[in-house]
Amino acid sequence: MSTVIEQPVEARLVAAAPRMPSIPATLHYDRRDPFAIRMTFPAPATLEGVDVCWTFSRELLAAGLTAPEGHGDVRVRPYGYDRTVLEFHAPEGTAVVHVRSGELRRFLEATAALVPVGLEHLQLDLDQQLAELMRDAC
Repeated sequence: MSTVIEQPVEARLVAAAPRMPSIPATLHYDRRDPFAIRMTFPAPATLEGVDVCWTFSRELLAAGLTAPEGHGDVRVRPYGYDRTVLEFHAPEGTAVVHVRSGELRRFLEATAALVPVGLEHLQLDLDQQLAELMRDAC
């Protein structure tokens, strides 16, 4: 069984122009990091011209489908019936994208099938992680 789920999604960049351009993005979940989701935007879709990856909690994404969530660099909120807004805050500025809520729900269902919500801690090997920290400290 695979330990990773990747799902491409279509994000609509909210900009000052009336038409919101569509940009590709990829949602990524790895059972070895069971609390986290990564959302990656390819280089052509970013101001810097390099791939940009944001990491945030699976819990934040799930909660943001039904009510505004987040107070830090990543914020998520519903927008209408079938859209969800994701805001990414960085020192360079804020990117706001709309994603179809159905795509996000399907992704979250796939992650829950891989690692059920509430059982993430069973995926962690704390002894191994502590040993790696100690090895790196010497």
